[in-house]
Amino acid sequence: MSPRSNPLCRSVRVASAQQYDIVVEALVKRYGQLEAVRGVSFSVARGEVFGILGPNGAGKTTTLECIEGLHAPTSGRTLVLGLDTARDPVTVKQRIGVQLHATSYFDYLTLIELLDLFGRFYPKRRKPMDLLALVGLEHKAKATVNNLSGGEKQRFSVAATLVNDPEVVFLDEPTTGLDPKARRDLWSLVEHIHAEGHTIVLTTHYMDEAQALCGRVAIMHQGKIVALDTPQNLVLSLPAPYEIRFEVNGHAQPNAFAALDSVANVEAGAGGSYTLQSKDAARTLPALLAWASGANTHLERLQVKPATLEDVFLALTGQPLPGHVT
Repeated sequence: MSPRSNPLCRSVRVASAQQYDIVVEALVKRYGQLEAVRGVSFSVARGEVFGILGPNGAGKTTTLECIEGLHAPTSGRTLVLGLDTARDPVTVKQRIGVQLHATSYFDYLTLIELLDLFGRFYPKRRKPMDLLALVGLEHKAKATVNNLSGGEKQRFSVAATLVNDPEVVFLDEPTTGLDPKARRDLWSLVEHIHAEGHTIVLTTHYMDEAQALCGRVAIMHQGKIVALDTPQNLVLSLPAPYEIRFEVNGHAQPNAFAALDSVANVEAGAGGSYTLQSKDAARTLPALLAWASGANTHLERLQVKPATLEDVFLALTGQPLPGHVT
């Protein structure tokens, strides 16, 4: 099913630059015969945390790099803070902060020396020690990047992103390769940056990250945005956004479960296990319990699981999101 005909897809309306910190209009980026970004349009409101979710190769990083002014679009337009990034890239870069997907630093400078150096490129800058305190690295001020753990390196990279006190912050897969604790620590840091009033755009292939941090999410697949909405609305747009699992202690006919309120599909497994796809778990669950009482049987291992962005991606593309973290 094409994104155009899929009921899960949301039309992406581009608003005026006066209302939004970022406006992307019909963005196309080609590298030779490869069309990495294929007519992408969206807008990001001031103060929003906006996520771009998709697997490697979906076009997330290329989209960000065009918005940041690092690459010129093949066609289309990107506006940041009302400025065309292709026409006025220097002014745009003075007002944004960018954490690249991969970074490297001088290994002979300490963290505080690096932040001081980076700050000298901007007319407005934050104090290096304040930045290190913000990311919890003030005790590492005299260390070099090579002496940091993976999570500490990512936090320092965020500190470097904020050196010019940017109005808009871009984070390209900021938690890739981190252990669960380091990921959660970075989530807390992103939330703190947002609370300071920054607009944030982040890319990720972790559906739980997008669901936890982002007010709205654009799902990218093969260079296109195939859906854009709040995480909650994307999940609720599924035909059956709830999964009810249980085991029956005794004999049961799948037809009995198919007749229950709001059940869209029934899957029978081994050992008397069943999975119900429900349009409304609040209606299906009481009906299921009433059936069990009437049939004088017990339901074991009963679980109600709401759908996730992983399920949305699967429904839209027919493919699971590779390497997702639950």
